[in-house]
Amino acid sequence: MRRTGPDTQDQKLNSHSKLNCILACIQATKAGADEALMLDPLGFVATCNSTHFFIVRKGELWTSPPEYCLGGITRANILQVAREAGIPAFEKRFSLTDVYGADEAFVTGTFAGLVPVRSVDGREIGNDDAQARPLMQRLRAAYKALAMRSLTPLGAAA
Repeated sequence: MRRTGPDTQDQKLNSHSKLNCILACIQATKAGADEALMLDPLGFVATCNSTHFFIVRKGELWTSPPEYCLGGITRANILQVAREAGIPAFEKRFSLTDVYGADEAFVTGTFAGLVPVRSVDGREIGNDDAQARPLMQRLRAAYKALAMRSLTPLGAAA
């Protein structure tokens, strides 16, 4: 399912006019999936219907540029902790072919944090073994540490 162009609706805004996301969700559910990948008007991966999508290729973290997705606090925090950890992190256009050949994939969201993606369009991504997703596990730990730091009261020893 494709996101609409900016002449139709600004995809960076959260609004009630998300029929394409709802249709994608219905389509994903019928296919037995938890989420649907949304494509931008040119056919590149934009986001998911309700979460943000990341892939890992050769030690690099990729997510789509912000033109066709909501800003996402968790998305921004993952990019931040990746860069702080020295992990090359890019907001760039990438295709479904790039996704199919990814070493790892995961989605982010406020409630779940980082959740592994096991398959896309019936193609297995990485390995079901959590240990086989080293970059995601590293990011998950860094994200948890960031969250714990933000809970530390001002003036308290960390």
